[in-house]
Amino acid sequence: MTAKRPNILLIHSDQHRFDCVGINGHPQLKTPNLDRLATQGVNFSQAYTPTPICSPARASLVTGQWPTQHGCVNISHTESHHPAVLKAPTLWQLLNDAGYHVGMVGKFHQEVDGLPTDHGVDDWISEHDYGPWRASQNLEPQPHDQKFFGQVDEHITSDQSRMAWEVDQVLCLINQYQDDADNDAWFMRWDPSEPHLPNIIPSELADLYPAHSIAPWSGFPDDMANKPYSQKRCIDNWGIANWPWEKWQPIVSRYLAEITLLDQQLGRILKNLENKGILDDTLIIYTTDHGDMCGSHGMIDKHFSMYDDIVHVPLIMHYPNGLKNESPTCDAFVIHEMDIAATLLTAAGVPCPQTYEGRDLITVANGKGPAPRPDAFAMYQGAQQGLYSIRMVRDRDWKFVFHPTDRHELYHILEDPGELNNLIDDPAAKPHLDRLRQRMIQWMSDIKDPLGNSFTRAQLEPDKPSPLLPENLR
Repeated sequence: MTAKRPNILLIHSDQHRFDCVGINGHPQLKTPNLDRLATQGVNFSQAYTPTPICSPARASLVTGQWPTQHGCVNISHTESHHPAVLKAPTLWQLLNDAGYHVGMVGKFHQEVDGLPTDHGVDDWISEHDYGPWRASQNLEPQPHDQKFFGQVDEHITSDQSRMAWEVDQVLCLINQYQDDADNDAWFMRWDPSEPHLPNIIPSELADLYPAHSIAPWSGFPDDMANKPYSQKRCIDNWGIANWPWEKWQPIVSRYLAEITLLDQQLGRILKNLENKGILDDTLIIYTTDHGDMCGSHGMIDKHFSMYDDIVHVPLIMHYPNGLKNESPTCDAFVIHEMDIAATLLTAAGVPCPQTYEGRDLITVANGKGPAPRPDAFAMYQGAQQGLYSIRMVRDRDWKFVFHPTDRHELYHILEDPGELNNLIDDPAAKPHLDRLRQRMIQWMSDIKDPLGNSFTRAQLEPDKPSPLLPENLR
């Protein structure tokens, strides 16, 4: 059956680094299904998250807005979490109202009030239903004695993993929607929590990537000289200060193995679509909410920084019926969550609400539409270790990270891709710093960011008198 409108499959994982896809250059990682989608579709090489933290990024996906616009600026169970304040219907609701079957399987992180089924999702199967299924199969509970640092699960095979169980649910819903003669298209979203730490992998994958063979990231080691104090405190809070790479290797090994398991499960979905003859009728997007430090800069998780380890994300799109790109790689700057929202609505023929900030990525990949963005931005407001605001702007060559209450950062990305050498005090870099500061001022003004105010302006324009001072006191 050929859909009148495209079916839509969005795979939205959690905490997947850009450089941890085979086609993105990792020397060991096996991701044949993601690589296939990228070579047959388009691989966006400069996609960035609006915020490197789960709930706010996910809220940006369903609202099309920056975190300071929708109001969800932190994850649940923190002192500043609040679900997004909806100024327009969610992405789910808009597609549902347009006649799409809307299904979702996996993680929901309280990015909006209530449940997905309150916002246009017809069928939501939570990742938390895996535990009871596992018990029903007489399998021992998932081990967690290594806390956030991951381990091997001796009780299951890959086919009994949470991701495999979730894909069983995805396939069941797709088959159900495809068999509904009264509906011509569906939107299926699979949100695995993987590869978010802790990486708890089936024993058959334990030796897939031998720990001793894994080389350090370009951001390791980092002596943290001239870096924000908040990053050093974060390292101390985790108890991982001065860890040698040998301690990180087993953690990274499990992280890579879990990504390969994810890729294997993606392959099951693609095979199902092929068998039904609807692969080319389906707009498929793979991405994640943000990356993972995973030992880079001696850090874990994703807090108090804006390193590319966590803000640069994989984004792959496959849609033979809509993509007319000449190259399988698109290097346009993408703010991925908001742009995905705009893309899916446009592909479905649904007008984007005025509050949605993104761009249609099919148009971008096809080399049409407005002028490409000259840079990318991101924001952060803290997490479990307390409130903490950061803003970032980066272009092709340079990155400026604004810490209103800590040391700012400036990196020459072309010469220092690992972001080890903070040039914030280098006089030779001042023209680049001044330029990026002005871009940040403009962006904060454009999106009405409350952090862009007279109390922070003196830091962004230090060569001018503080706007807080009356003229007679300057």
